[in-house]
Amino acid sequence: MRFLLCGINAKYIYSNLAIFCLKSYAEKNGPVSAEYIIKEYTINHYVEDILQDLYETKADVIIFSCYIWNISYVRELSEELKKVNPDLSIWVGGPEVSYDAEQFLQENPDIDLVMQGEGEHVFTELVKLYEKSEMVNYSCYPEGVAVRNSDSNIYNTGFAPLMDLNQVPFVYDDFQLFEHKILYYETSRGCPFSCSYCLSSIDKSVRFRSMELVESELQRFLEARVPQVKFVDRTFNCNKKHAMAIWKYIYEHDNGITNFHFEISSDLLDEDALTLFSEMRPGLIQLEIGVQSTNPPTIDAIHRHMDLDKLFENVDKVHKLGNIHQHMDLIAGLPFETYDQFRKSFNDLYVHEPDQLQLGFLKVLKGTCMEEQVEGYGIRYRSLPPYEVLMTDWLTYDEVIRLKGIEELVEMYYNSGQYTCTLSYVMPFFESPFAFFEQFSEEYRRKGCHKMNHNRMSKYEILRDFLLGQSLELPYLDQILLLDMYLRENIKARPSWAADLSGYKKEWKELYRNQGELLFPKEWKDGSYDSKKAANQSHLEVFDFNVSRFMEERKLESGSYLCLFDYGKRNPLDKNAQIRQIDT
Repeated sequence: MRFLLCGINAKYIYSNLAIFCLKSYAEKNGPVSAEYIIKEYTINHYVEDILQDLYETKADVIIFSCYIWNISYVRELSEELKKVNPDLSIWVGGPEVSYDAEQFLQENPDIDLVMQGEGEHVFTELVKLYEKSEMVNYSCYPEGVAVRNSDSNIYNTGFAPLMDLNQVPFVYDDFQLFEHKILYYETSRGCPFSCSYCLSSIDKSVRFRSMELVESELQRFLEARVPQVKFVDRTFNCNKKHAMAIWKYIYEHDNGITNFHFEISSDLLDEDALTLFSEMRPGLIQLEIGVQSTNPPTIDAIHRHMDLDKLFENVDKVHKLGNIHQHMDLIAGLPFETYDQFRKSFNDLYVHEPDQLQLGFLKVLKGTCMEEQVEGYGIRYRSLPPYEVLMTDWLTYDEVIRLKGIEELVEMYYNSGQYTCTLSYVMPFFESPFAFFEQFSEEYRRKGCHKMNHNRMSKYEILRDFLLGQSLELPYLDQILLLDMYLRENIKARPSWAADLSGYKKEWKELYRNQGELLFPKEWKDGSYDSKKAANQSHLEVFDFNVSRFMEERKLESGSYLCLFDYGKRNPLDKNAQIRQIDT
């Protein structure tokens, strides 16, 4: 029998860890006669194309992994697949169907079965039943199944029991299958915290994979020199011993390439962790920190437990190390948080200079405590996935729309990391960081910019036009915009507002040809200096301020300074070119 496991991902670079876990476990523990096929798509594929591809596999059973971003595809594909192949069995699993399995089956008659909870063992037992033609023997079903029987009634065995993580096989036997994709890896399941908006809070029994297994699997990532491994553990550092053992291993076995991403609670960090962090290669790890709100009543209402003072203290300490990317999250639409209180939460985080500040919106997920509390909090949210908040007793829909506009510009101008110098230069001229993005968003939407796609140059033009329209004294604005621009790429066409440097052309050509020891001292000393190659991988620019001091201290000191942008050497955290001030 042929079993096709299907993942429909939000983006091409994502992979569906769940279906690979099901396949690996079943291959190890299920019948040898079964054949397993993996198919992955994205929500950007046409349904017709996915339908044809799935049909042509001639599978006996298709299993869909269901999430808020793909459930509409699963419903539509299931209906169409049954039209062209009535004998096909369709099974589903995942968080979007586990918590209302019976209702889901009633509403979707083309789907035969729902796996509820952790699916590796459940799936394997179902494969055994199917191979033996015993699917009609409902008394043999394992825990974790809701199934429509021959009388169209639903037989439900409840949620699957929690698994021993050491029994889940390592899924990355062939790294070539995941080329150009983020690799997801879990060393624990469950979360000790009880955040009301999060599905992880349902399972408070945190289970860990043994360090013996983890170390051998980390070594396989390192030996394969994969670009990034993203840990999906919820609150990775909830157990200090476990977290430190992993951090020490990747530090001691660093291959100079692989980056490891962790979702942590920063207030749980201590001096042992910070000392280890200080010794790490820049870019070895990155940290995601879910703050969500700094409003005390909101934090209490969502059952979030954190020491904000300690959290921000540790964020600052990590920031000063200069070798670790930090990503901080906020959620708009939580109970007791008004627009003005969200403004404060945003400013509270911004002052700590995270590398990314993710402004998200509450999603009322099935099975969470928040779903049970929506009426009491006056939370109105979209009826269809992703179940995103529309308004609350504290936040109007008009305000949600305003925050959506701000989110767009925070993502475009802050989180991209492409305008860091400009933002640091202009921010003191505004009442607060939130006020800057708020005013910028109002202008952006007034001009209809939010309805268009913009290339990189037009984004600079839009930002410049907004700032010039604020009647501010910004004498270095154009040059700092150029600084940001050239830090990222050696643009060929200079903007109209950039100074004409054609008069320097002959002088700089001679500089590359005759003064390699000045421009590229290392390459010149080891004999690898090539003036043509050096000119192609770098850019020279004249500034009217001390760029080195501005980059280090954000202080402006007038003068005339020649700077070289070296694109052959980039910062591993922000990908900016190395910049050197040249004394001529």
